[in-house]
Amino acid sequence: MTRSLSRRPVGTTQPLAARVHAQLSRGGFHSGADLARRLGVSRSAIWKAVGSLKALGLAVHAVRNRGYRAPLPCEPLQAEQIRTRLPGRIRERVRHLEVVWSLESTNAALLGRMDVAPGAADVLLAEHQSAGRGRRGRSWLAPLGGAICLSLGWSFPQLPRDLAALGLAVGVCARRALAGRCRDPIALKWPNDLTISDRKLGGILIEMRAEAAGPAYVVIGLGINVALGKHVREQVEATGTAPADLETAGADPLPRNEIAAALIAAILDGLVQFQLEGLRPFIEEWKEADALRGRPISVHWGETTTRGIARGIDASGVLLVETPHGLQRLVSGEVSVRPRA
Repeated sequence: MTRSLSRRPVGTTQPLAARVHAQLSRGGFHSGADLARRLGVSRSAIWKAVGSLKALGLAVHAVRNRGYRAPLPCEPLQAEQIRTRLPGRIRERVRHLEVVWSLESTNAALLGRMDVAPGAADVLLAEHQSAGRGRRGRSWLAPLGGAICLSLGWSFPQLPRDLAALGLAVGVCARRALAGRCRDPIALKWPNDLTISDRKLGGILIEMRAEAAGPAYVVIGLGINVALGKHVREQVEATGTAPADLETAGADPLPRNEIAAALIAAILDGLVQFQLEGLRPFIEEWKEADALRGRPISVHWGETTTRGIARGIDASGVLLVETPHGLQRLVSGEVSVRPRA
């Protein structure tokens, strides 16, 4: 296997806004003079950097004679911190592990790579995505320091069986990684969401390049809400999605690098297992965490809507819906839970 390394150092190569954010993430107030001295820049440069943070959606509090304060303390993502928390067997599979300050989309960045060997992975995390994507082209809102935006590129030597159900297996892996971190149970909503009390904690987006009977390169995008804050929570709710985050679910403290490492390790272990056995090793865990089973639902696909009672999934990950016309098997669609009559 290839050894783990980073394509470029992060630290001092980060923009000033990232370095200011790292200081504010420690909590408390920080005066402009103190920040300028610590970072070796002018107070005017600090003022501009704070303006950049505000433009990226961070609600920085500025109080006269006290300085600047981030709304929530957080742990900045750091590649080396994440890498050292990975088990040795996982580090051997990670070719590149990078944390960047801002880019359009971690998934899009990894999709452009062509040289990931089977059995190895590239991992990319970002503090900010200007065009983060969810399923069906929706945007993904993630506040600075308040989420984990992670993409993992992986090559299967050949198309694995049950490839269409890979998102279900990744959901099980993410749930394993987060187990025990909050007081409220984490459920899985078909096809690609993690939920707490019917509120969305995270989502999975899988994109792929493949050749018939040949290798398949997949990029697995995972977004997990860590601590959204009131402003972002209201923004997300305005889009029609009820959000959850680890903080309000009782996860305290919030070591984001540790959580990121746990997610990477669980997903990579799962990919090796999926490559060999498909969905079978994951299906019982998925069924135990099924957020929809036995509930009245609507499934929308294009101009078609199917209504009925969710009856779980079959051995290939297809959603089973009991309708007045019989049991329907749905391979895709947008699911909403309907109130009981």
